[in-house]
Amino acid sequence: MTILLVRHGETDGNAARILQRPEVPLNERGIRQAQRLARRLLAQGFVHILCSDLLRARMTAAPLAAGSAIAIDESPLLQERNFGDLRGVPYAALAESPFGPDFAPPNGEDWPAFHARVADAFALIVDKRRRVNGTLVVITHALVCRALVERHAQLPEGIAAPERFDNTGVTVLHADAPHSVSLINCTRHLVTPLEMDRDRGPA
Repeated sequence: MTILLVRHGETDGNAARILQRPEVPLNERGIRQAQRLARRLLAQGFVHILCSDLLRARMTAAPLAAGSAIAIDESPLLQERNFGDLRGVPYAALAESPFGPDFAPPNGEDWPAFHARVADAFALIVDKRRRVNGTLVVITHALVCRALVERHAQLPEGIAAPERFDNTGVTVLHADAPHSVSLINCTRHLVTPLEMDRDRGPA
């Protein structure tokens, strides 16, 4: 039994590289990504959906819930890092990178506060997986995905966590410690059959 860690689908804020406000919805592409994700994970099977309570994550989880008749279990611990007063500002308009090691957004979370919350989120994930006794789907956000993989899971030797987790990218963690990663940021469900045939070349 495993933990399936998933970033939400695309939003206009993602596409425009903006620090997002809490209730930004998926855009049309993000909705299609969520539908494709649902087809993939429904075919694999799962017993529980744990989700960030932000709209873009809930919208990503919705097709999973509809297809499985499993209710969405929401938690604010899985929210993206809170950039406070900078939410809604394009990256390009900032004087320094909001992802720098010493960057502390006004009225938001600095890195120590964020990582402390993610540690609590991981404890929740592990406890929930044990209680449901089956595959757990976790729908969350890019920085949360990276922090969970870097700090709370075991990557294969020589493999580093990606700088960026893709929209609806799937990462598979073993349910038991040390929570080894067997698949990371996989988006094969977003590849159309035509693209797959093109990649294979002539028969």
